[in-house]
Amino acid sequence: MNRIIIIISLIMTMITTTTSAAVKASYDIVPLPASISMQKGEPFMLSSATRIVYVGSDEAMKRNAKFLADYLAQTTGIKLSTNAASGKAQKNAITICTDSKMGEETYSISVDKKGIVVTGGSAKGVFYGIQTLRKSVPVSKTDNIELSAVRIADQPRFGYRGMMLDCSRHFFTVDFIKKYLDLMAMHNMNVFHWHLTDDQGWRIEIKKYPRLTSIGSKRSGTIVGFNSMVDDQREYGGFYTQDQAREIVEYARQRYITVIPEIDMPGHMKAALAAYPELGCTGGPYEVGHRWGIYLDVLCLGNEKIYAFCEDVLKELSDIFPAEYVHIGGDETPTERWAECPKCQAVAKEHGLTAKTLQGYFTNRMERFLNQNGKRIIGWDEILEGDINQSATIMSWRGTANGEKAAEKGHDVIMSPTTYCYFDFCQTDTSTLYEPSPRDGFISVEKVYGYEPLAEGMSEKAKSHILGVQANVWTEYLACPQAVEYYSLPRMSALSEVQWSSAPKDFGAFKQRLTRMTSLFKLCGYTYAHHLWPEEMISPWEDN
Repeated sequence: MNRIIIIISLIMTMITTTTSAAVKASYDIVPLPASISMQKGEPFMLSSATRIVYVGSDEAMKRNAKFLADYLAQTTGIKLSTNAASGKAQKNAITICTDSKMGEETYSISVDKKGIVVTGGSAKGVFYGIQTLRKSVPVSKTDNIELSAVRIADQPRFGYRGMMLDCSRHFFTVDFIKKYLDLMAMHNMNVFHWHLTDDQGWRIEIKKYPRLTSIGSKRSGTIVGFNSMVDDQREYGGFYTQDQAREIVEYARQRYITVIPEIDMPGHMKAALAAYPELGCTGGPYEVGHRWGIYLDVLCLGNEKIYAFCEDVLKELSDIFPAEYVHIGGDETPTERWAECPKCQAVAKEHGLTAKTLQGYFTNRMERFLNQNGKRIIGWDEILEGDINQSATIMSWRGTANGEKAAEKGHDVIMSPTTYCYFDFCQTDTSTLYEPSPRDGFISVEKVYGYEPLAEGMSEKAKSHILGVQANVWTEYLACPQAVEYYSLPRMSALSEVQWSSAPKDFGAFKQRLTRMTSLFKLCGYTYAHHLWPEEMISPWEDN
């Protein structure tokens, strides 16, 4: 009997030893921190006995502690308790705290055998430190994690780090928007540009104009395939209530992401015109757009009703979205209707304008209204073609030259050039083999990674006006969440290095770090493109 007990004890010891073997963390993450200084000394052993301690009673820090606990439980299976404590670093603990002397988004991480300390210039900085810690820990169900002694100091290169999602051409649920925000948070991004209206659908409830959603959110068919004239003749629709929009704003806020709504005007307004035809130059009738591209019918800039309409819409929008900015679109606006419209011609003559320059008058009126309501405007780079105020922020999409020119003129600029930042393009030139081809051309992960927003030859003053970088996911041909994820990843990871890191570029080293990152994509249920890893090639929308 004693021999049996001894044997059982030995077996249990072996099992315990096996399950408690430590898995090593790695600080080679995406985006790469500014400074990683390995230290002498013993590593810290993270286990279920470790606690997460947040300094103070601040609700944001309490929430940060819970984020970290949830991340570690998801990644490793280790469940840690969280509690508030005094300002001292705790033994066998991950202590998160703030230091007002640091920049708001700056953070540092210190690891030694006693514990881990994450310090941020604010709760936001702490959150980015938590993301770094989360990505350093291996995706592995384990009892112990070994974290080498280190000092990490980090801060972002740009203050604006954005992603745009088009929810007009195709509608995406609140749950998916939240999942997308989580993906952005993983990459230290802080602006979600929400494209809510276009010719093919109006997606946000405006209480003063209910027909915008009862009529404008529905189209009676959708073009099938790239540049096809085949219409599926199926009703397609969907919109977000104001309560749902506020829910998304709050979800984003907790992850330190600002939501900037876009109401595209005065062009790309076919859905609004279908609901309120009196806002157009011809009076209609109009229908919500089926095909993609540009429609001649736009808002009638000679009709005072459209200014009241736009101001009413922007006022309701401002009440929902607390962001400093509202994006008013302004792109791809044809002027043919204005050239033929007596009302538009009368306004143009009154102000010494032409049909080609009339949009600048509209843009300045919208900016003045938003400024009076405590907001600033962003517009696509076409708004530069009018005599607009220097205070307007430009989103440069037609290459980089327009953004550089705007910055030299003193405009704040967000760089979002088609050639690097349009994520609805394919990711490889072998697209017919590896992925469906939604449109001509491709933008590789390596090309995104190599983008430099501050071009040689720009003055230092102009460079100071480059707020940051954003990629755009247009969804004419991306009809499901898996497609959006697939076309975003892993290019979003490459973009995050452009937005966040100042380190010299090394694509080979980046690919190694990105390879580690894919285990987190899989764990979190994100679909991603596999072109960098041919051995993993599967059909594009198959679950990863």
